[in-house]
Amino acid sequence: MLGHMNRVQTTARASLAATAGLLLARAACETLWPTRCAVCDEPGSVLCERCRRSLPFIDYWRACPRCGAPFGSTLCTECNPVMLGSLGRSSLPYGACRSAIEYGSDAARIVAAYKDRGERRLAESMASIMAPLVPPEWLRRADGDPAVATFVPATRSALGRRGFDHAELLATATAERLGIGVELLLGRPKSLDQRALGRKGRARNMIGRFSPLASARSPSRVLLLDDVCTTGATLADAADALGALGCNEVSCLTFARVW
Repeated sequence: MLGHMNRVQTTARASLAATAGLLLARAACETLWPTRCAVCDEPGSVLCERCRRSLPFIDYWRACPRCGAPFGSTLCTECNPVMLGSLGRSSLPYGACRSAIEYGSDAARIVAAYKDRGERRLAESMASIMAPLVPPEWLRRADGDPAVATFVPATRSALGRRGFDHAELLATATAERLGIGVELLLGRPKSLDQRALGRKGRARNMIGRFSPLASARSPSRVLLLDDVCTTGATLADAADALGALGCNEVSCLTFARVW
């Protein structure tokens, strides 16, 4: 009995020492390399409250109820037949899409710090902005199971370059706030980096690039997440693959929307 108590005390002391060491290491890192706001570069947090409040949030009442374009409530310039035709489509393969902010200089700084400079803590800040946009009917209905969150997976080259899948981390943080699960439903695409391409190039680049995982189940309702919606080509092709998997209802959610 005494020996058991000694082992417990030793383990507790070791755990306490490890925690203290971790706290000291974090304090040292903050002293040498203080956390800075991705937008204004002021020390303190990865996204300071002042910059968060000044983000160009998209007004839900002015946005297109289908594709989420910031000013498409009456006549959408993004999901009309002409623009859909430029993507090789006659309709959208998902029910609705919402984005939190317009993609401008501030959003570009946040996304660059998150994806390209590896500031993974921004996933929590971005998720806290995105999650309130999701209406209850996207998540649960009285006659069905809860929705499942999934994400647009990064290419293998992007995953190797960054060391993490930015969309997966963002989806996990958002789903936790929404109280739903996250499942990997799509295989990694082999497409080129979208950022260097124009509208038609993005559409051609994404055609057929996503496919459902052979091991994936087919949830009835899916919330598809990504960081930025530019032309909608990526979300549309991913939604096509989810439809092929057998998902009946697909809704999309992104942090920023190019306008």
